[in-house]
Amino acid sequence: MKSSAIPILLYHSIDVPPTRDKPFRSLHVYPDRFRSQMRWLKRLGYQGLSMRDARPYLEGKKQGKVAVITFDDGFLNVYQHAMPVLNELGFTATNYFVANQIGGRNEWDIPKGAVEIPCMSAEQLRDWAAHGHEVGAHTLDHIYLPDADLQEAERQIAGSKKILEEILGAEVTNFCYPYGGETQAVRDVTRQAGYVHATTTKRGHARATDDPFGLPRRYIRRTDGGLLFLKKLFGL
Repeated sequence: MKSSAIPILLYHSIDVPPTRDKPFRSLHVYPDRFRSQMRWLKRLGYQGLSMRDARPYLEGKKQGKVAVITFDDGFLNVYQHAMPVLNELGFTATNYFVANQIGGRNEWDIPKGAVEIPCMSAEQLRDWAAHGHEVGAHTLDHIYLPDADLQEAERQIAGSKKILEEILGAEVTNFCYPYGGETQAVRDVTRQAGYVHATTTKRGHARATDDPFGLPRRYIRRTDGGLLFLKKLFGL
């Protein structure tokens, strides 16, 4: 059976972008635009799935027209603006949470001049999961893992899994490298921590032949209109 190329869509913040003088504006996708993109998926016959629900497709055990939906950082605005759309369309998604910022904010970006973005609380995280969506891990503190020694990398990777599992009361099996920063040694630590898959920021569609701890994604940005979104979806 031929391995299908599966788009794993990468979002961050689903909210009105900040003013032009603020960095990282591209990370913010307007709620109306996100809704339009999800409706396009549905219209085109795609099933939007979390990493967990897409596992048999990602591993080549099942074929189908699926798109994986992921969010980095665990922002509250995803709970407020994206989750109702996903629920309405019958889609599931994965949100990768920064474990030490549950109920906190984007501490890793604020020193760079970014606007403050609240993160989901523990109660909201559990409600996200109760609606069928997945909780993934994104380290303890959103650090750039290649700059850390392996002991610290292990603490960040395994420690975030442990904290999130304690909050959730269920296993956390998917991980995302902050900033897409990873090395083979970091991938090995992630595998040893007990995850099933890990995603990067490398561009491309995922295939069953890929390293499950180095899966590429398609970054969806503020300026991605309908045509560009479709090009990314189709891998053009």
